[in-house]
Amino acid sequence: MLNIKKLLITDKSFKTELEHLLAWDTVANEQVNSIVKNIIKNVRQNGDEALLEYSERFDNLKLNSATKLEIPASELKNAFAKIPSIQREALILSADRVRSYHEKQVTESWRFKEDDGTMLGQQITPLDKVGMYVPGGKASYPSSVIMNAIPAKVAGVEELIMVVPTPNGEVNDMVLAAAYICEVDKVFTLGGAQAIAALAYGTQSIPQVDKIVGPGNIYVSMAKREVFGIVGIDMIAGPSEILVYCDGKTNPDWIAADLFSQAEHDENAQSILVTTNPEFVKKVQNSMNKLIETMPRKVIITKSIQNRGAIILVEDEKQAVDIINYISPEHLELSIADPEALLPKIRHAGAIFMGRFTAEAIGDYCAGPNHVLPTSRTARFSSPLGVYDFQKRSSLIMCSEDGANTLGKVAGVLADGEGLQAHAVSARYRIKK
Repeated sequence: MLNIKKLLITDKSFKTELEHLLAWDTVANEQVNSIVKNIIKNVRQNGDEALLEYSERFDNLKLNSATKLEIPASELKNAFAKIPSIQREALILSADRVRSYHEKQVTESWRFKEDDGTMLGQQITPLDKVGMYVPGGKASYPSSVIMNAIPAKVAGVEELIMVVPTPNGEVNDMVLAAAYICEVDKVFTLGGAQAIAALAYGTQSIPQVDKIVGPGNIYVSMAKREVFGIVGIDMIAGPSEILVYCDGKTNPDWIAADLFSQAEHDENAQSILVTTNPEFVKKVQNSMNKLIETMPRKVIITKSIQNRGAIILVEDEKQAVDIINYISPEHLELSIADPEALLPKIRHAGAIFMGRFTAEAIGDYCAGPNHVLPTSRTARFSSPLGVYDFQKRSSLIMCSEDGANTLGKVAGVLADGEGLQAHAVSARYRIKK
């Protein structure tokens, strides 16, 4: 029987219990940080030699050359042909929907002229090279390939380099097929912190990139944090999470399955139900206890639900909204009669799934919006991965003679005020005599 925490907003200890429930610190393990720093240092200093050493140690791959880490384009095409047609069709449909959605995010360059002829504007350019980390090992994630590669390609990234760990040389055909569909330029069988280091600094075989995206384990996350500044990164992702707000009128089996959908990711994933209906709490608990016996990942789900899951009972909708905005969930389901009426009050959430028929799992695979989302309350200040993460903005300024005359005087006054005389002189040289 599943034992999930129940929190009552009316309890004096509610706030403390909620903060304890949400607490998550990915950098608590100093040993992990030390290992990651040593791996990065080794890859920087020894390049391919270090990669071969780590591939043998961690992935049981004995290679005599790092060039063997690259998977030929022909193998990606063969994987696409090899998988069952139903999987090919699903991958293509997913990629098409994700592409269609992200094409609407493309930002165009713009400029305008002021009355005196001065031109101001903004030029948008894509990144040159992007590295994409795709998790491997215990599970395979072709959906991660689609969600990271498509917006990069839509943005116009010139070269997209994918790394994916292949323990014991086991390659997942669906992952390679997804790479083929998304037109990934290069794929390397490389994982862990060493893959992040190779992408950040480059080796004899691995190109150096400008930005690294994609989820991974704690070693990958810490490596991304360590190399940030040398390259850009998308985010430091914590465990997956879902918050379901339900009025008690949705099928409780549906809600139980939605909570399980995130819990099955790993033991630290977080599933929370918020409701105003005490009777519905009992129904959902009964559904969870019934459905858990049918889940292949029962052990993981059970640990996740019992360690970090919760049912929060609130008195009214306002309290529910306050809880939602405080938690700022990665995935938010509004399983209520009129989710659009509530939407303007939701200020912090990675992705919002509206209505009783919208399962979060649809968003993971094929709805269209990106499934790379802010976790651990970071939706308060960050957004889903998108085309804008693969584009840069450059400011444009071109002064006319009259504009230089006017602005030069203003700049000179401000520069004098800051004690920067060279700035003042430079600006005033363009003033009409």
